[in-house]
Amino acid sequence: MKNSITITSILQSMLTPEEVQRVVKFIGYEDKARKFTVYHLLQYWCMAALEQWGSYRSSVDYAALCGLPVVHYSRFSTKAAEVPFSVFKELFHLLVSKCNREARRKLTFPKELLLIDSTTMTVGKTRLPWAPYHGERAGIKLHVALRAENGQPLQVLESLGSKHDGPMSEALAQPDYIVVMDRAYGKLERLDYFKTHGQSFVIRLRDNVHLEKPHALRRLTKPDSSVIRDILASWEPLSVVPDNVIVW
Repeated sequence: MKNSITITSILQSMLTPEEVQRVVKFIGYEDKARKFTVYHLLQYWCMAALEQWGSYRSSVDYAALCGLPVVHYSRFSTKAAEVPFSVFKELFHLLVSKCNREARRKLTFPKELLLIDSTTMTVGKTRLPWAPYHGERAGIKLHVALRAENGQPLQVLESLGSKHDGPMSEALAQPDYIVVMDRAYGKLERLDYFKTHGQSFVIRLRDNVHLEKPHALRRLTKPDSSVIRDILASWEPLSVVPDNVIVW
């Protein structure tokens, strides 16, 4: 986890505070704040969109966990109302203009991306009686693993149109690639399987998945200890009482 890259780090490599300030001056907005500038507001918006913050009040608590400067929620809401939309529109155009070959070299992934998805082809029920789908329709489904770099399929599997996409992703996964999938494949047991087998993945979680940030416990630190932190955790599959978990 020490090697993880946050969205704020990526944003800072793409849009510097100086570039944001130039856009602000170009639009004609005068940014008088020092502790909470337009650049800080941009970071707040990015994290709010990524982590789906519920309100201005709750976002301030989340901001501290994300390493963002902490301000009162009223300052956040006031700043959001003050800065014109045209500033962020111009920043978006600037960001898009930077998404070129040079930027892709800077953001090189350790492995090639492998896109996994499926498509269903339907016909009349009488033409494929062995593949019932919905009502008077029959269908088959193609599960495709597509290489993002060259747009060529790496592997294709066929199934009945009624078969769920999820289980097929395990057959399409390749440890030499980072698989990218939508939330139809987002079963928690499958993610554990990928983690155990060394499969890198990027997946959109389902709406009913609730993520909790760990609650740190106070402890006496020792200079020569390999323990990083103590947290309170609950292991649901075993239905055990929450206990101290040591991470090292």
